[in-house]
Amino acid sequence: MKNTQEIITAIKTAKNIVITSHRSPDGDSIGSSMGMYHFIKALGKNAKICHPDKCPDFIEWAKGGVRIATFEDNEQEVKDALQNADLIFCLDYNGANRLGKEMAPFLESATGTKVMIDHHLDPDDFVDIAVSQSDVCSTSQLVYELIEASGNLNLLNQAIGTPLYLGIMTDTGSFRYSSLTSRTHEILASLLKHGVKHSEIHEATFDNNRIDKLKLRAHIIAERLELLEDLHVAIISVTEEELERFNHIKGDTEGLVNVALSMEGVNVAVFFRESGDMIKISFRSKGDVAVNGLAGDHFQGGGHKNASGGASFVSLEETIKNFKEVAPKYF
Repeated sequence: MKNTQEIITAIKTAKNIVITSHRSPDGDSIGSSMGMYHFIKALGKNAKICHPDKCPDFIEWAKGGVRIATFEDNEQEVKDALQNADLIFCLDYNGANRLGKEMAPFLESATGTKVMIDHHLDPDDFVDIAVSQSDVCSTSQLVYELIEASGNLNLLNQAIGTPLYLGIMTDTGSFRYSSLTSRTHEILASLLKHGVKHSEIHEATFDNNRIDKLKLRAHIIAERLELLEDLHVAIISVTEEELERFNHIKGDTEGLVNVALSMEGVNVAVFFRESGDMIKISFRSKGDVAVNGLAGDHFQGGGHKNASGGASFVSLEETIKNFKEVAPKYF
């Protein structure tokens, strides 16, 4: 890993360290943040985690009692932390805008040294030290690589390794995406050797579902699934009214797009979710079928070849109509 010693030196000489990650946190953003937090603690330093919004309920367990200050609930605290920080980690995002329009300006105006560790394509030039490796499956893997490359593998323990395992697991679709390599498996083996209990992580993440969550997911699949057979594309969608009807909480629809992708004959799945004045879109695909081009060209998004996000600011019906019009150009 490039810049390893520069990053370790920055940690050891910093007085106020802040760890940030992207809006709408997922397993990798939480996992890499918590793994980095415990690694910094193991180096004898303190850090504060500041995220734009709350951790999803289904991975709340991964915080292990550590408090994450969120901009949506603790705005002034996060502003002060960024202003006073002399070292800021930017984990699992490649541009300040990924923090959301509310928090991003305060990262940009912060004077502390900024370190990006990320695996997404096309990073912006917004940090002082950049580790950007789009061929790596997750930012959590990159945090492990930092620990190993810096000669600190002796510090690896269950507290550090457990969230890193979570991040790798969720960002690889439970180890099935093509981004997974033999190197990733070597790292997973190392994590197990250092006390990580993989079965407990799987159970805590996937086997602790609320009945409302299961009913919501069943409703979406039963009532909101549409198959574009000629294109091998599956579409699922949900309105705010439906989310409210099933007492939705953050994380209830996580991974649902992959259920649609698992259908026989489907190469692309798209999930449209109504959220206030916007439609949040998740794109997934198999094999050589790329979705990041369409996401970037038409839905203000982008990401990985087989996993991208986007947004639309017209109605749900019009957004789906727009997608259907442009999809034949790509699939």
